[in-house]
Amino acid sequence: MGEAYDVVVVGGGFCGAGMATVLARAGLSCLVLERDAVFEDHTKGEWIAPWGVGEARRVGLEDDIRLARGHVLRRHAAFGPGIDPDGAVAEAIPLALLPGIDGPLTQRHPDACQVLFDAAGAAGATMRRGVEHVAVAAGPRPEVTYRHDGADHAATARLVVAADGRNSPLRRTHGPALERDPGHHLFSGLLVDGADDWPDDLQMTGTEGDLHFLAFPQGRGRVRLYLGFGPERRRWLTGPDGPRRFLDGFRFASVPAADALADADPVSPCAVYPNEATWLADPTAVEGIVFVGDAAGWDDPITGQGLSISLCDVRVVSELLLASATWDRAALAPYVTERTERMRRLRFASSLVSALANEFGVEAERRRASFRERSGLDPSVGAARLAALVGPDALPAEAFTPSAWDRALAPT
Repeated sequence: MGEAYDVVVVGGGFCGAGMATVLARAGLSCLVLERDAVFEDHTKGEWIAPWGVGEARRVGLEDDIRLARGHVLRRHAAFGPGIDPDGAVAEAIPLALLPGIDGPLTQRHPDACQVLFDAAGAAGATMRRGVEHVAVAAGPRPEVTYRHDGADHAATARLVVAADGRNSPLRRTHGPALERDPGHHLFSGLLVDGADDWPDDLQMTGTEGDLHFLAFPQGRGRVRLYLGFGPERRRWLTGPDGPRRFLDGFRFASVPAADALADADPVSPCAVYPNEATWLADPTAVEGIVFVGDAAGWDDPITGQGLSISLCDVRVVSELLLASATWDRAALAPYVTERTERMRRLRFASSLVSALANEFGVEAERRRASFRERSGLDPSVGAARLAALVGPDALPAEAFTPSAWDRALAPT
């Protein structure tokens, strides 16, 4: 039936194009089916943690991603009531936390998707954009049909990689249901230009009033800003004035040079989305299909793990495929085991950060102050938060236990 490939990748964004690049460079035949003719800005997916940079390096994608700006952040500062702002900058934490990695990488998400899409094509993958009506008949030799350039097409593959995003049509069609944590808060992001007075190597987070805030420079005055807030403010940023309300909300008294960010020029949409973490219990449950990236579930965006998770998925799945002659569920079982524990640990870390940073009021502020004092005396208190930087497998198992949670959130 139609053309035959080793792999058909449904979804040519960051994860799907990354997977196709790695597999095509290893000599496998790949077909990539991407819905969008142009990658759009969805206000997220622009920060690669140091551990994610390590994953990119292991699969040979780091140099490609750096073509999309690949700006390095070298310092982290936390601000808020009770924190000396000048001291926070002077004592900013160095982000060269892993050997040979200077810090996180930032880049505009559509640009990162495009460079990987181009890399997959250069590696020999067959690339299709503007694809419609993708359908997969699952099985040991899955069959894929789709419409492209006004014509119907068909292909067979040894395996279909479902990298079709959070709203994955393949996941909805074939039935594995996402599990999810209860929602905790809302998030919004805005890209700005002209913030030249903000240090371009300094990322920052903090909580002030009823807002949690984050800023991640991308170099040359471009900064991605985020705000976290309670569900009662769901409609706060809707409408054409949303970006201006967002920036007015960024005038934090506890942040030096906050006006450099608030006075910058908005250059992206300003979407609002929920924080919840989701996951598939078994991303190989459908015969002939493996779900990766957001299609297999995502972490609470408060710790920005989406791209790092995708890169780890690319590494783990590609290594298993290249090491096995058979690509059945048994061959991919290590991916299920590894991803389940990886996502559990990241979920623990992001839930802890949410409880500390995205709850508001007098009691929440007291809890933050207590945590800062106790973790300053004993770095093991709340150590799970470091998973967002160094990776979930770099910390001992006891950092992700109920007792560790209780220590971090001890009563004030």
